[in-house]
Amino acid sequence: MSSLAALLTDPSSFSHGIFAFSLVIALGLALGRVKIFGVSLDTSWVLFLGLFASFLGLRVDPGLLSFFKDFGLILFVFFVGLQVGPSFFASFRNGGWGLNGLMLLGIALSIAVTIAAYFLFGAGLSFADILGVHYGAVTNTPGLGATQEALQAMGKSIDITVGYACAYPVAILGTILTLVFLRRFFRVDIAEEDRKWEEEQRRHSPAPIFYHVEATNEALDGKTMAAISEIIGRPFICSRVLHEGAVTSPTADFLVHLGDTMRIVSNKADRLAIASFFGKEVEGVDLSSAHSPLVTDTIRVTRRKMNGVRVEQLHLSHMDGVNITRVIRSGVQFLPYPSLRLQMGDRLVCVGPQNSIARLANEVGNQLKSLDRPNVLAIFLGLLAGVTLGAIPIAIPGMPAPVKLGLAGGPLIAGILIAHFGPRIHLVTYMTNSANLMLRTLGISFFLAAVGLGAGVPFFNAFVDGTGPKYAALGLLVTVIPMMTIGIVGRKLMHLNFHTIAGLMAGTSTNIVTLAYAGTLSEKSTAVVAYSNVFPIAMFLRILTGQILLVIFWQFV
Repeated sequence: MSSLAALLTDPSSFSHGIFAFSLVIALGLALGRVKIFGVSLDTSWVLFLGLFASFLGLRVDPGLLSFFKDFGLILFVFFVGLQVGPSFFASFRNGGWGLNGLMLLGIALSIAVTIAAYFLFGAGLSFADILGVHYGAVTNTPGLGATQEALQAMGKSIDITVGYACAYPVAILGTILTLVFLRRFFRVDIAEEDRKWEEEQRRHSPAPIFYHVEATNEALDGKTMAAISEIIGRPFICSRVLHEGAVTSPTADFLVHLGDTMRIVSNKADRLAIASFFGKEVEGVDLSSAHSPLVTDTIRVTRRKMNGVRVEQLHLSHMDGVNITRVIRSGVQFLPYPSLRLQMGDRLVCVGPQNSIARLANEVGNQLKSLDRPNVLAIFLGLLAGVTLGAIPIAIPGMPAPVKLGLAGGPLIAGILIAHFGPRIHLVTYMTNSANLMLRTLGISFFLAAVGLGAGVPFFNAFVDGTGPKYAALGLLVTVIPMMTIGIVGRKLMHLNFHTIAGLMAGTSTNIVTLAYAGTLSEKSTAVVAYSNVFPIAMFLRILTGQILLVIFWQFV
């Protein structure tokens, strides 16, 4: 019985801590399935139940709370970065500058509203108290910690966590309800937004196209396909050739002759130049359906030694007429140009004789079960790099304390970089979507439970003495005005996808709960990509601006 009592009541017991976390998370996730007016708060319930349980007397060892809060945050942001890493830089080129412009507008507005709120409604409060509210309103724990350190460096013993605790849950509700309002106001159809996003991806991505050309250029007669490719200087694949009535899959040494008809795969922008060089484009021909010994098949890269290997290193000329016409990665199609590096999980669309394709499949793996094996080494190397990046102090002249990316910014950037560049050093970063989602959910649940269990008492006490409602109201202004503004501007003026707006708002406010909510609206990764485009800069600016405001308004602290 004594051990059971310790499990239920002893805050210093590790078993009690696990019991408390499991209870709060289980009940919170169960409530998260309930929809009110068609809206579910999902994992946000974990935070609210943690606050309530803490107020009722459920205590957990502070060291354990700190561990699970930091560990949960690291898990969530790292696996977000790992998910979007392969498409991050391409997405940044296609629309990241516009998104970051809106992010800067949102940060500027939140600072302006914070300053205005202090001078208009801050009677009896210090500017440091308002900064606590500000960081709760933008749900930025690293910024709160940096500002608290800056206050100590200035010789001020002021605790600003109460304002943070009061504004934090209101900020989560405010951001989610802002999204709900925007969805209703603009009459957003989620399925239609998914369809438009897929069209946008196809329009901006270098998806290959197919067409047929006839060799009428006399300068090509008798030249090899490899020589023609070097002369044209544009990437293309010739998957089939009709020569003297027979359809074959040409190798690099295949000799092109006048009158040959070829099925070409290339990027859309290169179509006219390639067709003109060969001679002319022909209509009404489809060599893919012509009677021939060639087949089309899709194989998967599952062998570890193939991770990071360039297409040219496959030596397709030794495969008796096999051509790779497309590489499909995370739903995006790539033209297999020679320097393209393969990654674990890539799908290769191949054309050629059945036996030759089978030999290529054996070389790259094509064993789907091997993709289920976790690549734990890459995870821990990424976490090592992430916490190291987050701990590097960035000294800025005039600042009372150095700026750090912290445990939120560092692991996110590390996840993006290791997912994008890992294959170049043959580091396998592939992970199934289900495994990534499970670890992200586990991380955000631990983080929210720790915040709630640690802030319940000061949160409810502030509401009892009257400062809590004031903090919450001010925090709501700092949350809703900037989010509503960038949401309307993004939708009305920039015509952004609704999922992109959700990710933008989550990234601008560094609100991982809003990102988790956005993930429940669609199976697409649109919101996650937008979030990761703006989050690193937003996190850096959130950490930096609080310390700058302390320097500017030090006389009001």
